[in-house]
Amino acid sequence: MFSGNRRLVILFYTSIIFSSPLPAQKFTISGYVQDRKTGEKLIGANVFVKDQNRGSATNNYGFFSLTLPVSEMDSLILSASYIGYRLWQQKLPANKDQQITIALSPTVLQGGIVEVITAILEPIEKKSQMSVIDVPIDQLQHIPALLGEVDIIKAMQLLPGVQSGSEGSSGMYVRGGAPDQNLILLDGAPVYNATHLFGFFSVFNSNAIKNVRLTKGGFPARFGGRLSSVMEINLKDGNNQEFDGQFTLGLVASRFNIEGPIKKGKSSFILSARRTYIDLLAQPFVKESERGNGYYFGDLNAKFNTIISDKNRLFLSIYSGLDKAHVQQEDNWATATRKFENDLWWGNITSTLRWNWLISQKLFSNTTLMYSKYQFNVDYTENNVNTASSFSESYFLKYLSGIEDLTAAVDFDFLPNPAHAVKFGADFISHTFRPGAAHFKATSSDFVDIDTLIAPVHEENAIESSVYIEDDLELTPLLKINAGLHASSFSVNSKLYSSLQPRLSIRYLMGRWAVKASFATMTQYVHLLTNSGIGLPTDLWVPTTPKVKPQKSRQVALGLAHTFKKKSLEASIEGYFKEMANLTAFKEGANFVGLDELWEDKITSGKGESYGVEFFLQKKRGRTTGWLGYTLSWSNRRFAELNFGRKFPYRYDRRHDLSFIVNHRFHSGIELSGTWVFGTGNSISMPGANYSGFIDNRSFLGEKIDDIKYYSERNGTRMRAYHRLDLALRFVKRGNGRERIWALGAYNAYNRKNPFFYFFSEEENGMMVVKQASLFPIIPSLSYSYSF
Repeated sequence: MFSGNRRLVILFYTSIIFSSPLPAQKFTISGYVQDRKTGEKLIGANVFVKDQNRGSATNNYGFFSLTLPVSEMDSLILSASYIGYRLWQQKLPANKDQQITIALSPTVLQGGIVEVITAILEPIEKKSQMSVIDVPIDQLQHIPALLGEVDIIKAMQLLPGVQSGSEGSSGMYVRGGAPDQNLILLDGAPVYNATHLFGFFSVFNSNAIKNVRLTKGGFPARFGGRLSSVMEINLKDGNNQEFDGQFTLGLVASRFNIEGPIKKGKSSFILSARRTYIDLLAQPFVKESERGNGYYFGDLNAKFNTIISDKNRLFLSIYSGLDKAHVQQEDNWATATRKFENDLWWGNITSTLRWNWLISQKLFSNTTLMYSKYQFNVDYTENNVNTASSFSESYFLKYLSGIEDLTAAVDFDFLPNPAHAVKFGADFISHTFRPGAAHFKATSSDFVDIDTLIAPVHEENAIESSVYIEDDLELTPLLKINAGLHASSFSVNSKLYSSLQPRLSIRYLMGRWAVKASFATMTQYVHLLTNSGIGLPTDLWVPTTPKVKPQKSRQVALGLAHTFKKKSLEASIEGYFKEMANLTAFKEGANFVGLDELWEDKITSGKGESYGVEFFLQKKRGRTTGWLGYTLSWSNRRFAELNFGRKFPYRYDRRHDLSFIVNHRFHSGIELSGTWVFGTGNSISMPGANYSGFIDNRSFLGEKIDDIKYYSERNGTRMRAYHRLDLALRFVKRGNGRERIWALGAYNAYNRKNPFFYFFSEEENGMMVVKQASLFPIIPSLSYSYSF
C-alpha cells in the first residue's frame, strides 16, 4: 500500500529544495519580534518591506530573517504587524546586514477593545500550507466552557474536521482518526494523556499558554510519529520587564499564575497552578468513617528563560499534572469488621530544556532535551476480621501501567532569501512502555498466603529516530510549494522498522483566491489500546513489535482559500481522502483486564478510510470575532476478526458536524459569547434479534438464559443527533494596571437531553425497550478573575 521507488522520491525533492539560485548582491535583516510591555516573543508575526513585496514570518521563538537584494535607494521602510498590536515601522539602511529587536505595543482602546489593525498581515491564500488552523489564545479563552473551566482541547473540537468523542469528553477525533493518532506537544514534549476527570477537562491551564496551532493534514516534513494531527501548544516565556499576576476562582477549580523578571530584560519566569477543591468542600458533609473519600486534580506549569548573549538563549519548561480518587469504608458488626481502601491516580510529567543559537543571520538552531512520563496506578486493600471465630483475612491488589520518553532533538531554520525557508533536523527518542502489571497478595488464617505477580512487570524498550528536510519555496509570485522528506526508524526486540515519508503542499494564486493541494504519508510506531470512548486512564500505550506493525496513512487534500477585502475574514474549503493501515483494536470480548495473556494476543489489526469536505470561516480581529465550521465526512473500518470481516462505520463517524462561535465586546466593558454545535449521532451496535438459549451443559447442566442478544453488524445504528447552546457573559473592569472580570455562563442553555449512551430496560409487561441516558442538563457557572 505504501511502497515506492525511494531513490526517485529523494532525487525529486532534493532537486526542488535546492533549485533556486541566490542573488549575487544582497544583505540580511534579522532579529526577534516581541511584546514591548512583557518581552514575550511573538510567534507568526509578519515582518515585511512593502515596496519590495517581500516578507517573512517569525518562527516559534520570535526569530525572523529577511535577505534582500541591494537597492539603489539608501534606505527602506521595514514594517512588522501582529494581531492585537500597533503597526511598527522603521527606516533602515538598504545596503548592510543588521540584527534588530522589534518591540510591538499592544493596542487597547476604552473599555478594553483591541484596535483593528490595518497593517498587511499575511493572508491565508499566500501560505503554502493547508489544513492548518491558528486560533488566538484570547479568542479561545472567551469560548463558553463547561463549569467555566476554559478548555483548549474542547475549543479545538469546535473546528472543522475535529470531533469530540462523547458528551463533555476532551478526546479529539481528527479526520476519522483515533485519539492516539494526535500528537499533542507542550513546548515540544509529547503529552500522552491530555485529560482530567475521566476526560471531562483537559490538562492545559489556559493562563500559561501563549499559542495554539492545529495541523490536521498537509503535514510538513518536520512532523512525524502520528497519523491524524499535530497540536502545538507553546507556553508563555514570562514577563521580563515587570511582575504580573492573576488568580481565578471558579465553582470547581481555581487558578493562579505569576510571572516576572529574574533580571530585567534578560531573564524571566512564569509559574501557573490549578486545583479542584470539591474534595475539600465535601468533607464536612460526609460521615467520619468516610472522611478522605473524594477526587481532585491539579496542574503546575513553570518556565524559565534567559538571554545569555545576542546569539544564545536558554529555556526550561516543566509541567506536572495529577488526578487522584480515594474511596475508603469501614463496616462494623457485633463480632466482625470489614475495611477497604481504593486509590486511583494518574498523571503526566513533562520537561523541556531548549538552547536557541543564532549561528548566523540566516541560520537559526534549536537544540532540545525532553522528558515525558505518563503513569496510571490502582491500589486496593481489604481487611476482614471475625472475633467470634478468630478468623481474619486481607487482600491487596496493585495495577500499574505507563509510558516514559527521553528525547534529544536538533532543528535548524535556514533562510537564504525570502523565496526559501528551509528547515531540517533530527531527533532521537528512547521509549519505555509498561503495558500493565498486577500484583496480588492475600493472607488468611484459613489458607496459605498468596503473593504473586499476575502479570509480571514486562517493560518494552524501544528506540525511535528520525531526520527531515523541507523547504517552503516560492517558485513564482503565483506558485509556492512546501516540499520535504521525513525518514524514521523504530527498533524494538531486535526488530528494525524504517519508513520514508514524502510530503508536498502546493499553492497557486488566482487573484485573491488560492488553490491548494497537499499529499502526505505518515507512520506511527505507538498504539493506544482502549475499550471506551471517553479516554479512561486505564487505556494502555503499547509499542510496535515484531507481531504488531506500525500504523501508516496516506492523505491527499484539495482546497480553496480566500481573505475578504477588509482582511478580517478568512474562508477556506477543503476536501480530503485518507487511508490508514495496521490499525489496532481489541478482539471481540477481549480487554486489558484479562491478564492471563499478553496484550499482543488480544488485539487484531485492520484498515480504515475517511473522506469528506470541510468549510471554515474565521474572523480574528475587531469587536466581533469567532468562526463558523462545517464538516461533511465519512469514516469506516475493516478488521478481519470483527464484523465478520465486513467494512463498518467507525464509532465516531459523523455525517454532519456544525459549530458556530461568536464573541462580541461592547464599549462598556461587557463581553458576550455564544457557541452552538450540531452533530449527527455516533454509530453504535444494537442487537438485531433476541432469543432464549442455554449455557454449555458441561458446566451448568443446561441452565436456561432468558435473553441472548444477536448482533448482526457492528455500529449499524445511530444515536439521536447532538446539539447544544452555550452562553457566557463577562464584565470587565480595568484601571490602575488592574483587571477584574466576573464571568457568568450556561452550558447547554436550552437544556437539550443529548444521548450519552443507550441501555435496555424491561417494562412492567415484560417487554424490553431501549432507553436513553443523558449526562448534562443546563449547568450554570460563575467565576471571578483578578489580574495585577
